[in-house]
Amino acid sequence: MSHNPVRPWRDIERRKSRKIYVGNVPVGGDAPISVQTMTNTLTTDVKATVEQIQRCAEAGADIVRVSVPDAESGKAMKEIVRESPVPLVADIHFHYKRAIEAAEAGAGCLRINPGNIGDEKRVKEVIKAARDHGCSIRIGVNAGSLEKHLLEKYGEPCPDAMVESGMDHIKILEDNEFLNFKISMKASDIFMTAAAYQQLSEQTDAPFHMGITEAGGFVGGTVKSAIGLGSLLWMGIGDTMRVSLSADPVEEVRIGFEILKSLGLRHRGVNIISCPSCARQGFDVIKTVETLEKRLEHIKTPMSLSIIGCVVNGPGEALMTDVGFTGGGAGSGMVYLAGKQSHKMSNDQMIDHIVEQVEKKAEELEAARAAETQAAE
Repeated sequence: MSHNPVRPWRDIERRKSRKIYVGNVPVGGDAPISVQTMTNTLTTDVKATVEQIQRCAEAGADIVRVSVPDAESGKAMKEIVRESPVPLVADIHFHYKRAIEAAEAGAGCLRINPGNIGDEKRVKEVIKAARDHGCSIRIGVNAGSLEKHLLEKYGEPCPDAMVESGMDHIKILEDNEFLNFKISMKASDIFMTAAAYQQLSEQTDAPFHMGITEAGGFVGGTVKSAIGLGSLLWMGIGDTMRVSLSADPVEEVRIGFEILKSLGLRHRGVNIISCPSCARQGFDVIKTVETLEKRLEHIKTPMSLSIIGCVVNGPGEALMTDVGFTGGGAGSGMVYLAGKQSHKMSNDQMIDHIVEQVEKKAEELEAARAAETQAAE
């Protein structure tokens, strides 16, 4: 059955995966696609790390990953977990004891590569710690760190090598009767990443953590991530995601939600629809949108706002948004509410007025949602 009978071409049928939990956040199954990021502070600097996690959580991050490279970081994790408003993923490489310590510290998930933490006995110890502490595991396959025998077999990093690596690691966990895991197939190459996830989707029902790794700086990394992750999400592949940028982790969260919003997969805050501006504009569109993005960051209610410079496309775009403003002449424009013309407003007062209208609409939507919830109970 179509989820959107009026506009079926907007439907995305998500891949069927099993549901696991990272702390209290569901991943896979019918759960919303969660957005993750990773701290870049020294983990031993508890204050700085907690402050960064809190900023990411305020931006909407559902899960945050923290690197645990040494014993001191493992000790710091106890306090970081205690102070964190969201579940944490402990990023583990090579030393199995760090994984055990992180599970004991309360991490919601361990990001490991089962093939590089030691022999079968050590793997079993990590699995036992995860099981004992209600901790999930993420198998992290990366094109830049594939096993030597796979590189010799395939000659270079490629989708087949990544999938074989992933399935080998899945077998390790399944042989130990541990199913509380997700898996990622990351490469900096969009084509390799997409092909690997597509191949793997046919071989397992494990939930997928998505990402284009080492994507680059803010602009380049955003574009690469939007293309790579957007294509896979459009195909229904993906259960949780991180946009990897050489930028503030908060920006990774913002871009992650923008990708999901653009596909109608998840909504948070105001979705601003605006024109690029031209000589027809009745006001400075670019500066207006920049200001509104900052002024409306506090709005968490999913809603839409159109800011269009002239009447060519403005009225049509406003028909589809909760609040709209279309440039006109003589220093004023038209305000639209719920798709209909409402009243004129002068350009010099429109920003404050638009913020006021958006806040009012957000309150109405939240009240309606609360009433529906109460009625359902």
